[in-house]
Amino acid sequence: MLKMSSKISGYSRAEVQKRGSAEVTLKKFLFFIKTSVLLFCCSAALSFIVSCAPKHVEMPSYERADLNETISELKKIQSIEAVLSVDYEKGDSAMSGDASLVLSENNLDLKLYYLGFLAGEVKEENGVIIKNKPKLDRNKSAILVDGLKNSFFWWNIRDYTLHEKEDSYELKNSYRKLFISKKTLLPVQQIIETNDGEKLNIFYDSPVKIEEEWYNSAMRIEFKNYIVRIKVKSYSVMR
Repeated sequence: MLKMSSKISGYSRAEVQKRGSAEVTLKKFLFFIKTSVLLFCCSAALSFIVSCAPKHVEMPSYERADLNETISELKKIQSIEAVLSVDYEKGDSAMSGDASLVLSENNLDLKLYYLGFLAGEVKEENGVIIKNKPKLDRNKSAILVDGLKNSFFWWNIRDYTLHEKEDSYELKNSYRKLFISKKTLLPVQQIIETNDGEKLNIFYDSPVKIEEEWYNSAMRIEFKNYIVRIKVKSYSVMR
């Protein structure tokens, strides 16, 4: 009986203990492998996320740069293509959508999208609107045509006088004021007087860099009781 009790399923007690110890060691080893793999995957995923995250680039100071040279260089730009996020407000009503914009100094091709569907289109050539669907009233036309053209092609101001202020330059002609930051040499505000005496206000924010170009990625256009907020999703120029 004692002899029989020393055997369990054909193994001696010593063999069982040895086998049990080996199984515990194997389990610890497998747990270590699984933990190491998990930690490696987490580390790799975190590294991937960090590498894909936008990297903040500190904008250099251009306070000693020549403003006239900067404007002359910008005037070499023939056209701009941009994809925009647009928030439109009038009083208590609001609407959001996207837009694609192809713009030159004299031409504008704007397509507006709502929930992914084409909701409107404006096309202007040499100051004449040749496509306007659905038809825009004067207020919307002032914002979407005059506002966008002068927002992006801000350097197209002509016959101006230059006034130097503490932290900005003021370029002024008979119907337009443009304020340019001394530090960034980018616009911070524009005031444009329309033919009926109303004022179109444009405010700029959030400079970003793409390739070698710095531009403002956020704009706000105000006209009467209309406010349009614009965020630039992509931006490219052709010289």
